[in-house]
Amino acid sequence: MKKRPPLFLLFALAGLALGLGGCATARVQPWQRAALADSTMNPDRDPLATAMAEHVFFSRESASGGRGVGGSGCGCN
Repeated sequence: MKKRPPLFLLFALAGLALGLGGCATARVQPWQRAALADSTMNPDRDPLATAMAEHVFFSRESASGGRGVGGSGCGCN
């Protein structure tokens, strides 16, 4: 006799599939693009806050950089 998974697990997986399925069909309408292009949507709009976050990340992780775009693969940055 096969052991069946608990009913809660099946409902959780079905809910997750339905929740993530709705994200795939979301489209940005033309009148919504102005709000998305606003400067408040830019994650690094405040240079001081970005520098402070970099400092905290460096202090905790002992790593720096990695946020910007590097060179084209030739190593010349």
